[in-house]
Amino acid sequence: MAGGIRSGRSYSGSGGGGGGAFRNILSYRIFVSAMFTLLFFATLSVLFTSNNDSVLPNSGTGQPVNAYVHRTFLALKSDPLKTRLDMIYKQANDHIALVNAYAAYARKLKLDNSKQLRVFEDLARNFSDLVTRPTYRTSLFETDGPIEEDIFRQFEKEVKDKVKFTRLLIGEAKESFDNQLKIQKLKDTIFAVNEQLTKAKRHGAFSSLIAAKSIPKSLHCLAMRLVEERIAHPENYRDEGYKPEYEDPNLYHYAIFSDNVIAASVVVNSAIKNADEPHKHVFHVVTDKMNLAAMQVWFRMRSVEGGAHVEVKAVEDYKFLNASYAPVLRQLESANLEKFYFENRAENATKDANNMKFRNPKYLSMLNHLRFYLPEMYPKLHQVLFLDDDVVVQKDLTGLWKIDMDGKVNGAVETCFGSFHRYAQYMNFSHPLIKERFSPKACAWAYGMNFFDLDAWRREKSTEQYHYWQTLNEDRTLWKLGTLPPGLITFYSTTKPLDKSWHVLGLGYNPSISMDEIQNAAVIHYNGNMKPWLDIAMNQFRPLWTKYVDYNMEFVQMCNFGL
Repeated sequence: MAGGIRSGRSYSGSGGGGGGAFRNILSYRIFVSAMFTLLFFATLSVLFTSNNDSVLPNSGTGQPVNAYVHRTFLALKSDPLKTRLDMIYKQANDHIALVNAYAAYARKLKLDNSKQLRVFEDLARNFSDLVTRPTYRTSLFETDGPIEEDIFRQFEKEVKDKVKFTRLLIGEAKESFDNQLKIQKLKDTIFAVNEQLTKAKRHGAFSSLIAAKSIPKSLHCLAMRLVEERIAHPENYRDEGYKPEYEDPNLYHYAIFSDNVIAASVVVNSAIKNADEPHKHVFHVVTDKMNLAAMQVWFRMRSVEGGAHVEVKAVEDYKFLNASYAPVLRQLESANLEKFYFENRAENATKDANNMKFRNPKYLSMLNHLRFYLPEMYPKLHQVLFLDDDVVVQKDLTGLWKIDMDGKVNGAVETCFGSFHRYAQYMNFSHPLIKERFSPKACAWAYGMNFFDLDAWRREKSTEQYHYWQTLNEDRTLWKLGTLPPGLITFYSTTKPLDKSWHVLGLGYNPSISMDEIQNAAVIHYNGNMKPWLDIAMNQFRPLWTKYVDYNMEFVQMCNFGL
């Protein structure tokens, strides 16, 4: 019994302890529930009194309607559609904001988005019209009763359709905007690069002009050594006087006007080495007074082979060439031309690539204009071959004297192809006189190797024609500086085209000339800035010129020419 009583008490005691624990847990749960309930009602109270709810335009007033949110929370339990309506409404508002943002973006880009901009603006307007439509406003947003399910379904469908269309449009627009931004950035980059390229070309052209027209140290050294030799040994270089061969019309006469000793020597040397009968060839070399001594010493020290004859004279030796006779001399001495060349004005600036080439000093030298006075310089000759000092003769040229000139004055190789190198590129056809007298499509020809019939020249009075046009162009309105435009004008109808194999041009600027064409040419011409005696010469063409340089001449070796 006692044991039973103890056992019973013990069990009873244990049961009492378990009941106390259960009551403690229950009290805790009731406390937590009460707290959550208080927080819930507090949240509802804040929401009910909030003035920052989503707004809809009131009918006819446009004033905010805050009652919609209040009714939404009050009807959460009574009408489940209110929750879905709230979500759809927010979704519509979000997409209105998104569409407006893309519309503003399209407006900001100012690219090819005018159509997209109108679509975005229309879509934003449609969204706004949808949520403010009277049917939906009164039945969905302003009612205190339950929502009509049919109207809600219709509203939901329209909103979802517009949301779907909006997302599709935004997806396409985003790709379009990205592409247009890339295109615009690429255009900006191309523009910037073109600006840099244009600037680099201007500086490159200016640097090339300086490199081409400056006298290399070796050439200056050679001229100084030759003059020094003349001063040291004047007895060896007395004037030999007149030779009958200089005026013999039965011989082959060449005219070479140059201030470059080594260049003139290459022309003479190459012509003699490729001539069948060198003793029948006469070379009339004319230079300026400053280079006369050097030129005389060279051709006295290095007499030409085969018995050929070389006459060396200065421009000043031709007394008929004065300002009263030659318009170009008068113009070269004028203050107006000096101003054009040397005054620091915008038209003379290096930024003008077109005018830059006319800053060439050779245009101020009478040596460049002597070609228009060949009949007066050599009155007893009937024919003469004019050669520039930047050519190399590769074949016997006596065949030119056998060509029937058909009464023409000038035999030259034409240079036009397609629309290039026609008269329109050299003269001002906006001038009425040029437009009236010449065709812009007439084919141009090349100076550098020109066979002149001096009898036809005198008959056609070509020098008078040259003087007439040169005088008219004193203000440079007919053509820019240079000798080719007045040559094209003077011999407009009196030029006979020669076969292109007689004269191949471009070795001073065009690296793509084929070697077959060069090898078949009688004369090759290094016209352009990359002269063969300069460091900027093209290496593939330089050996064709250097093989005629007299490297055995002591002064050439002393001046390290070609190294």
